[in-house]
Amino acid sequence: MLGLWAALTLTGALYAAWLGYGGRGFAATLTAFAIFFLVMLLFAARGVPESLAARFGAGSGFLLGVAVFLVYLIYALGTNTFAFTRAAAIVGLVFIPLALAASAARQPPGCWQDFVTIAGIWVAVKFSPSHWLWPYPGGRLAYVFTVLLCVNVALASFVLLRRLNGIGYSIGWGRHWSFFVLASFIVFGCIAIPLGQAIHFIEFAPRFSEWKSLPLLSLGILFFTAWPEEFLFRGLLQNMLARASKSELAGWWTASLLFGFSHITNMGFPNWRYVLLASIAGFFYGWTWRKTGSIFASALVHAAVDVLWHFLFRTT
Repeated sequence: MLGLWAALTLTGALYAAWLGYGGRGFAATLTAFAIFFLVMLLFAARGVPESLAARFGAGSGFLLGVAVFLVYLIYALGTNTFAFTRAAAIVGLVFIPLALAASAARQPPGCWQDFVTIAGIWVAVKFSPSHWLWPYPGGRLAYVFTVLLCVNVALASFVLLRRLNGIGYSIGWGRHWSFFVLASFIVFGCIAIPLGQAIHFIEFAPRFSEWKSLPLLSLGILFFTAWPEEFLFRGLLQNMLARASKSELAGWWTASLLFGFSHITNMGFPNWRYVLLASIAGFFYGWTWRKTGSIFASALVHAAVDVLWHFLFRTT
């Protein structure tokens, strides 16, 4: 995980430097990104969450929350964008979910605090004033920083404080995973492509001139879109719904539908065509997660769908 983190962070830093970024603001932004991203990847290494929880107990979640806030201060002070209103908003984004998780310490997984926390994290990613919270450089990294912050908060809340089992928050490879990933991707494509064209949602329009950006774009989609969404909707939501309803099938289908409805504001409200296709996609992502027990496997399917959609199709 440390090697992967170093390689990806260095690649991003070199690319940003090539674009002309530098100075104190760039250094503070890179430092904040590197720390957030390090936590996101380290928790996917075997034994790391268990070691932290064993050493620091329930307080490990709050320690991570404090670290997240301090990292934000590094960013804000280093980029000269600090404001008490922004800092107060970050305090709310970080410590309200932690307080909810702490209040549910003796409750079984799937209590109301869990669902409120999941909903709050989703709202923060989807509707929070991210460009106001992360104004440097020109709001270009606002979405990425919001996602990283929310992933860190979710890890603190559910992995350290709640110690929820069965999330599948790990990067690895297991037996028959190739079959499950490829089967999910291919079968979904056979359904989604003709359906998307039939309802006039997509049309075939390959962008061959943009394929040189494929490696960086694929990594960006995997780590900042597919991985966080699979963590939230499969590792947490589908997991919780299955426990609360005592039915794997009910949790799977409900999470898939909620995943679809979470896209209703994309490209205009209400976008029912997007809801339909995203619900079907959620069904296959959820199936992959159930079969492998890993959000990494479902994130690979998710990322592959998004990448090929970007390069081969145009949304109408």
